[in-house]
Amino acid sequence: MSSVAVLTQESFNEHRSGLMPEQASPSGAEDEDALPTYKDAFPPLPEKASSPDGVQEVSNAWTSKMRPLKSSVITQVFHVPLEERKYKDINQFGEGDQAKVCVDIMHKTGAHLELSMAKDQGLSIMVSGKLDAVMKARKEIVSRLQTQASATVAIPKEHHRFVIGKNGEKLQELELKTATKIQIPRPDDSSNHIKISGTKEGLEKAKHEILLISAEQDKRAVERLSIDKVYHPFIAGASNKLVNELMQETGARISIPPPSVNKTEIVITGEKEQVALAVSMIKKIFEEKKKNTTTIAVEVKKSQHKYVIGPKGNTLQEILDKTGVSVEIPPNDSSSETVILRGEPDRLGQALTEVYAKANSYTVSSVLAPAWLHRFIIGKKGQNLAKITQQMPKVHIEFTEGDDKITLEGPTKDLQMVQSQIEAIVSDLMNRMDYAEISVDPKFHRHLIGKGGANINRIKDQYKVSVRIPPDNEKSNLIRIEGDPQGVQEAKKELLELASRMENERTKDMIIEQRFHRAIIGQKGEKIKEVRDKFPEVIINFPDPAQKSDIVQLRGPRTEVEKCSKFMQKVVAEMVENSYSVSVPIFKQFHKNIIGKGGANIKKVRDSTGARIIFPTAEDKDQELITVVGTEEAVHEAQKELDSLIKSLVSVQYGTKQLSGFYIVLRDLADEYGGVMVSFPRTGTQSERVTLKGAKDCVEAAKKRMLEIIEDLVSFCLSFYLVHYVTITSLQHGLFSPPPDAPIQENGEPNGEVKDLADPAAPKKCDIIILSGRKEKCEAAVEALKALVPVSIEVEVPFELHRYIIGQKGSGIRKMMDEFEVNIQVPAPELQSDVISVTGLASHLDRAKEGLLDRVKELQAEQEDRALRSFKLTITVDPKYHPKIIGRKGAIITQIRTEHDVNIQFPEKNDENQDQITITGYEQNAMAARDAIQAIVDELEEMISEDITLDSRVHARIIGARGKGIRKIMDEFKVDLRFPQSGAADPNLVTVTGRPELVDEAIDHLLNLEEEYMADVVENESKMVYMKPSGTASSAGAAEEHRGPSKGFVVREAPWTTPNEAPDMSSAEDFPSFGAPVAAKASPWGPKRF
Repeated sequence: MSSVAVLTQESFNEHRSGLMPEQASPSGAEDEDALPTYKDAFPPLPEKASSPDGVQEVSNAWTSKMRPLKSSVITQVFHVPLEERKYKDINQFGEGDQAKVCVDIMHKTGAHLELSMAKDQGLSIMVSGKLDAVMKARKEIVSRLQTQASATVAIPKEHHRFVIGKNGEKLQELELKTATKIQIPRPDDSSNHIKISGTKEGLEKAKHEILLISAEQDKRAVERLSIDKVYHPFIAGASNKLVNELMQETGARISIPPPSVNKTEIVITGEKEQVALAVSMIKKIFEEKKKNTTTIAVEVKKSQHKYVIGPKGNTLQEILDKTGVSVEIPPNDSSSETVILRGEPDRLGQALTEVYAKANSYTVSSVLAPAWLHRFIIGKKGQNLAKITQQMPKVHIEFTEGDDKITLEGPTKDLQMVQSQIEAIVSDLMNRMDYAEISVDPKFHRHLIGKGGANINRIKDQYKVSVRIPPDNEKSNLIRIEGDPQGVQEAKKELLELASRMENERTKDMIIEQRFHRAIIGQKGEKIKEVRDKFPEVIINFPDPAQKSDIVQLRGPRTEVEKCSKFMQKVVAEMVENSYSVSVPIFKQFHKNIIGKGGANIKKVRDSTGARIIFPTAEDKDQELITVVGTEEAVHEAQKELDSLIKSLVSVQYGTKQLSGFYIVLRDLADEYGGVMVSFPRTGTQSERVTLKGAKDCVEAAKKRMLEIIEDLVSFCLSFYLVHYVTITSLQHGLFSPPPDAPIQENGEPNGEVKDLADPAAPKKCDIIILSGRKEKCEAAVEALKALVPVSIEVEVPFELHRYIIGQKGSGIRKMMDEFEVNIQVPAPELQSDVISVTGLASHLDRAKEGLLDRVKELQAEQEDRALRSFKLTITVDPKYHPKIIGRKGAIITQIRTEHDVNIQFPEKNDENQDQITITGYEQNAMAARDAIQAIVDELEEMISEDITLDSRVHARIIGARGKGIRKIMDEFKVDLRFPQSGAADPNLVTVTGRPELVDEAIDHLLNLEEEYMADVVENESKMVYMKPSGTASSAGAAEEHRGPSKGFVVREAPWTTPNEAPDMSSAEDFPSFGAPVAAKASPWGPKRF
């Protein structure tokens, strides 16, 4: 009896759980024979073999796994015969073109080249370096140092792609391996000849490799069987069960078009023998079914067809699996209700029963409910409906917008329960809910809503109702109120009151010069607060100071707005009246005399006239102008008072009159000329003599300067009342300061006031500016003033362009006025006038008119351009192509929009014409964009979809991490791939969509990937058999219970179990060595140096 060894470590639990119950049964002769022997479980190491040199070489299973260390640098020698050398000049060996080529190859590849000449004048080249560098250098040597020959090899056109390989990798490898250049004809070239160029040796190798690839592909075959579509289900079987068995049995690939594709062709690919076997088996099934099957036609309501089909066709597959009968359903776009059952006669009855059972398993019903109640039935975020659907998940509830009914669909029993629940909800809502609709002009909707929805939210919360105000794009004036009946009525009343109040509201724009805005508002808004308190229902809006706008907006009830407008006009009129000002020129040295001691003189003028008198400050440019502000009457009175003061200060008599008024001026000159002393006669004397004492030259210069000053003063005083006047219309006074009311000369005689002239064309008093001073300077000033008189011209501008010239908030017209320094007056909109008035200096008008006309040309060009850009084009495209035209994240449609500068609008979800795409832009661009879209559509229409069967176990690997693999395949072959979702009827069915030739290439690539990945899958599954229990936890427990107590991992005939015999420690069989030292081989070149 043989001995048995028992190992009981817990590390062998997995091995124990993998044993079959028969293997773990109690000990017996049969059980013991079934145990593995020690040699089977632990195979012995091979014997040591003696090398010819007598040195023991170790070559066994242990040492063979230890990979020896190799140098990464290799050396290869290439020989170029004399007849194939490019450079045959022996005298230039090592120099010339040949040497330059070698140096260039070394730089390019990084390899080291050594050349030598053989006795037969052939060239030997030793190349050292990394493997890839040596191979590249070899290719360069062959192409550049060796003469090239060429040859052609003919193989079938369909084999060319296998020579190229994936991404051209096979072709590159072949060229590198044979050191040749291989040219394969393009796909559109009908030639099947492949051209090879290189050395004779390389040509032979390349031809041999290409013919080997072609011969390997010759072993494969493709067969296409045309079988009526109605028999495809019998060949595929339920859930493709039968076709999978055929593929497993024959080893061939069988591709059956899916039911949705109207193709009768079944494609079988694989080895010739496999394909032939599969074709015969398919034909056999077809002939048998064609002979034995018959059909019956039954009428089933169109609405019930989907229940016969089932989700993803599962019900049809279920009927086929149960009865072996195929059920043919008419397409959705057909109005036919005829369902055809095809199968063996004895099975048709059972299948018909199944069809009727599935068709009648679901019922469609409806519940009457007003459309406005639907959202209350659904509840907030669908809460009410969720309670029903959770209890009856098989019942489908559909609400149709604008329809006063709810459609229910589902199992009859469940549907009746859901219907009763919804009817109860509808009845309850009808008893305690009401609605009302009011009509309000859409322009008031935003005011009803309020800022941030404040008004409408308050009404909703206060009356516990729902208020629906239509969005702007609906252009509807109906507002719907829903909720508690009393709340609905109260909310309706308040909304109507608000609407009535808004209809009575009016918005009025007042033109008030911006300089008055601050005065109207007052300090900290005190004055405007008084106005608002007086007119509480009127909203007064002042423009932002930065806008420089004169428009003040009033909004409120019509009557209140009118009252407020009149009040504001009155306030502005008073400000204008009190802001009349006149600038009076008075010498700086006389200002203190006008003010008087302690301000007595100026206070007297202010009190008597009521005008304000403003003296220049240190920052003012003109220090001799005194400004008088107030009403026009008060300003003129104050001006007269100031004139009287000036006259009393300046008392000049020509000849015998005293010049004492000028003594102050003359005294100031004493210090300018070397300290000349100036002595004036005493006051009260009649002497006019002034005595100068000092150096002779200084006295002469001072005397000369004094005479000049006296002459100027005398001239000024003589001409003071001989004034000049310039007539300027009151509308043009804006460019000048108002004149002092000095006496003027009329008809050559000074009379102190202006008389009304008989001639109506004569200038008015308010149109006159007074100038005083020396005659020649007054005349020069008159000419200068005339040059500054503004002129008005009229420019014809089409009325429809006025608003564009004014610009947003007047920005356009302000820019032009600032740029050309003119005033531009645009007529009021109600006048519908085409004339724009431009006022300014004559020198500025031409430039302003030219700028205005240029702007008109620009606007007209923009209008024409806008009209050209508004060209609309509509293209009809099947909605199923819309996502493809849009592209991923809108990439394709964005590119078309940018490239052609157009706007492309796709239909909204609720649009009637879902197939209409609108293109807006220039006509030429729109046409080009249409052609681009049509090209995409044409390409999509040319595409086909084919279903192939790929083992579901390789799907994840083909898809790759985050879809990287599938995206690469789709980009490479320009196709679309659709993998089945979890729970699909056929988990192995993959759909490939694209152009026919690209689809075929993609399918071949996918099948190649499947073949490659399936090898790994099979290998992994075979490993898993040994790594995990074969059954579930429950079955493992049952097996454990059946086996009884575990004995661990058991082997027979172990060496340590031999009775009464000690183990032989020197036995190589019992205790094999892991290897023996190997003596270094002697080299014929001597010992290696390190």
